[in-house]
Amino acid sequence: MADRKRNATDRPKATDAPHPSPAAHPSQEAGFIPPHGGYENLLSYPKSQIIYDATVKFCDRFIDRKSRTHDQMVQAARSGNKNLGEGSQVSGTSKESELKLVNVARGSLEELLGDYQDSLRQRGHPLWDKNSKEALYVRKLGKKPELSYEDFRTFIETRPPEVVANILVCLIHQANYLLDQQLRRLEQDFLREGGLRGRMVGRRSGCCRDHPHAGGVHPSWPR
Repeated sequence: MADRKRNATDRPKATDAPHPSPAAHPSQEAGFIPPHGGYENLLSYPKSQIIYDATVKFCDRFIDRKSRTHDQMVQAARSGNKNLGEGSQVSGTSKESELKLVNVARGSLEELLGDYQDSLRQRGHPLWDKNSKEALYVRKLGKKPELSYEDFRTFIETRPPEVVANILVCLIHQANYLLDQQLRRLEQDFLREGGLRGRMVGRRSGCCRDHPHAGGVHPSWPR
């Protein structure tokens, strides 16, 4: 794979929380398993979903469906999206798994970024400068609240391959930035709170200390 140069096209200011606040899951009682799931509320998730949908359209329009490249690009886009959902769902019982899955998503999008950059280079098309009017337009559109594929459908399904590839490059940079922030937050949370085993031991120890028979001898037993 060609060298993946990081083009700092997009640097959104908002960052992702690893999972929603407890208020988002009122049915989950307080315990050693923290609130989890709710991946749809992550800023990175809808953007990765747009990238997945747009990549399917790009590959169907411009790449032979029987080629290995078509399958690899679609699978990389799918991994970048689906691993975020799975990571959020398992976060309640395994912070380590969540970190791994989010990192897999990040790596998949980096691979996909290289594929789009390769496509532009090999076809003799320029990569948009981060301060070009085109890149700035995509960056501004990417900050729209409740962003979806519909906001990009006309561009993805009607523009030539060099335009669509550059749009995807911009979107992937935005998603990668959000995932980098998310990974740093997850690492900090893990160092501060520990994993499930640590929480279980802590909760069990607290219960034993508070239990009147913690010493294993019932007060009514003969001594």
